[in-house]
Amino acid sequence: MEQIADKMFNTSNLKIRIVPILLLRKGRCVKGVNFENYRDTGNPIKAAKVYDSQKADELIFLDITASGEDRPIFFETISKVAEQCFMPFTAGGGIRTLTDIRKLVELGSDKVSINTGAIEKPDLITAASQDFGSQCVVVSIDAKKTQDGKYEVYSHSGKTPTGLDPTAWAKEAEKLGAGEILLTSIDKEGTRTGYDLELIRKVSDAVDIPVIANGGVGNLQHLVDGVVKGHASAVALASMFHFTDQSTIKARAYMKEAGLNVRPDW
Repeated sequence: MEQIADKMFNTSNLKIRIVPILLLRKGRCVKGVNFENYRDTGNPIKAAKVYDSQKADELIFLDITASGEDRPIFFETISKVAEQCFMPFTAGGGIRTLTDIRKLVELGSDKVSINTGAIEKPDLITAASQDFGSQCVVVSIDAKKTQDGKYEVYSHSGKTPTGLDPTAWAKEAEKLGAGEILLTSIDKEGTRTGYDLELIRKVSDAVDIPVIANGGVGNLQHLVDGVVKGHASAVALASMFHFTDQSTIKARAYMKEAGLNVRPDW
């Protein structure tokens, strides 16, 4: 039965997006495991240019310490990255006000990713959607499994438990005006063992807006699984691109061969 359902989803007309994620810490790109033990992966401007040259569908740029340090995102870096990117571009980290969002949009961001700020002040989602359009508002949800097998949302870069259920929070975010969900498994992040398909499927099946799966990609088949088995609308990743010879070009070709309706090479 699952194979039939997966095959039916596989034939959807939905264009599947491949979305590299760049994590910024102290002005440099980093990558960790389970939101800890970060190591340097290079210059964010150069990395953005590489993904742009490989024709990635989109790019997500997250300042991972902005919320924890209670400061705004590195606007200067975002501006420089935006200048180098001709693909749709999302910026996030430390966003708490409409002023933050407005500045990011003015600097060239097509979308903004709101995480802790949306949890602390949910009406920010509605206000941002009204001012900039729901297509501009991405609500980022970081979740991990609890000891009783349930899932819980964490804020402040995965450090603060919120008591929120990710599926319920995604549904609420959609009602408030979010145009998209960026869903990251803290348990899987950086492990390269595959997406948390149960988590992705639960959230994807509960909302009508696109869900971007994130956390755990170690090979190209994991991307296919995120869509076919997890029902995600887009697949995000970082470690595989940072630490292997895989690229967005190879990922697109593999997913196309698997029967997924990826965007063409433009």
